Amino acid sequence: MRIVVNLDVMMARRKISLGELAQRVDITMANLSILKNNKARAIRFSTLEAICAALDCQPGDILEFVPDREDGA
Repeated sequence: MRIVVNLDVMMARRKISLGELAQRVDITMANLSILKNNKARAIRFSTLEAICAALDCQPGDILEFVPDREDGA
């Protein structure tokens, strides 16, 4: 199982760039890029709150649980 970050999807829906979101959330573009590209190992609730506020969305719009496939694929 894993958690997938769909930040790029929400950014596209809201038509907001990485730089603009980084500025609104007060996070570096490098850290936001790590999150957007599913390379992050953790996220602070305060950061998640700020992202949700900036994108006018819910945490579930950004984070998705993907269970392991049982067929071995």
